[in-house]
Amino acid sequence: MKYLILLAVFFGLAFGMKVETKPWHPDFTFADYLDYHDISREMLASISPKDQEYLSDIQSQYSYYELLDDNGTLMQALIPISKEMQIHLFKEESGQGRYRFDIIPIAYKTDEYFAKVTIRSNPYSDAKKAIHNDKVAKKASQALKGIINTRKLHKGDTIAFLYTQRSRLGVPYTMPEIKVMKVKTRKSEQYIYVDEEGHGYKDTDKKVAYTVTGKKKVTYTRRVKDKGSTFGMPLRHVRITSSFSYRRWHPILHRYRPHHGTDFGARRGTPLLAVNDGKVSYAGWKGGYGRVVQIKHPGGYESFYAHQSRIRVKRGQKVTKGQIIGYVGSSGRSTGPHLHFGLKKNGRWVDPMQYLRKKSITRSIMKKFTKYEDVTETRYKKVTLKGTKENREKLNAYLLKDTPSYIWGENQRGEVHLNDREKFEHAAQD
Repeated sequence: MKYLILLAVFFGLAFGMKVETKPWHPDFTFADYLDYHDISREMLASISPKDQEYLSDIQSQYSYYELLDDNGTLMQALIPISKEMQIHLFKEESGQGRYRFDIIPIAYKTDEYFAKVTIRSNPYSDAKKAIHNDKVAKKASQALKGIINTRKLHKGDTIAFLYTQRSRLGVPYTMPEIKVMKVKTRKSEQYIYVDEEGHGYKDTDKKVAYTVTGKKKVTYTRRVKDKGSTFGMPLRHVRITSSFSYRRWHPILHRYRPHHGTDFGARRGTPLLAVNDGKVSYAGWKGGYGRVVQIKHPGGYESFYAHQSRIRVKRGQKVTKGQIIGYVGSSGRSTGPHLHFGLKKNGRWVDPMQYLRKKSITRSIMKKFTKYEDVTETRYKKVTLKGTKENREKLNAYLLKDTPSYIWGENQRGEVHLNDREKFEHAAQD
């Protein structure tokens, strides 16, 4: 409720001012942003070391919002650092030109949409013309790839699909997600089930056969060991006290903050183990995390061990999986002895429990190879997706009612002036 009130204040101040939405430039830093608005970099000193770490999480794939007065002075800004959380920068009412900083949850809503496309040329072009949304058309085309030979579709064939779209302040936010599709041709009907990454499948939990063929230079797939996934546990006895979350209520700060890791409860002095072979990239004190060890591993991974009582390795040292690298403690900002364990993949925080294994299990992945030979090989994969039955029933209900496709209007520019009050209040309610 606190943050809904905050948004209401944000909008309430906008009348007589101007709100703009802009893309974040890939090479732009938060310090650059302060310089751009003539805000003293001294305000960075008011940001806690822990919160300063989130400044590097600002991504160009998200748009940010600014509230400007008639002179173009920044009054407030909302800058996303993930799908769930955002930086709130705002000018104090004291009149001394000082700014304050906070990190708050992003208020968004998720709506369900239906589309039915009649083939005239190809699925992508026809979907884009029918619903006026390039991103939805691209995701629909992605889901069909490898499942349907779209070149064999004829004029008059139809593709119906169900999808969801997040919106933030009335404007589409993040990419849409296709849930299920139904392709109807002159001779057959076929459902396609889509996972969270946008890939389509013919079935839900059966073995699906596919054939790799070719002559001379052939690209084929083969199951290989994924070296980057051979992670063990950081302690011998595991007791999880707090899980990974994009928005968690902080027990000490008493406010929402991302929790980019998993907390393990353990006694002070319990040995900490390297989860995989690697090289120590950092060993020392790190603000609220206290004594920290970071280890870089093959495959773009980096593990993070915080709040240690004593560190046993040095920066640049090579370590092996299971080697003792330190001991459990409560250094830094901590309510008691425990390990805060984090894991990055290609520089981004991921949920460690999706990668850690109690036993040294090496997962396998499908990888592409190219060889100069004739290849004809049949392989199988098993796909299990959630919500397929429910989504299929919803899609059929739309089709039974002959529901028209949702057609998207022109994209909002994110600028609001005094005479736009009614329109903006409606966006605020969304």
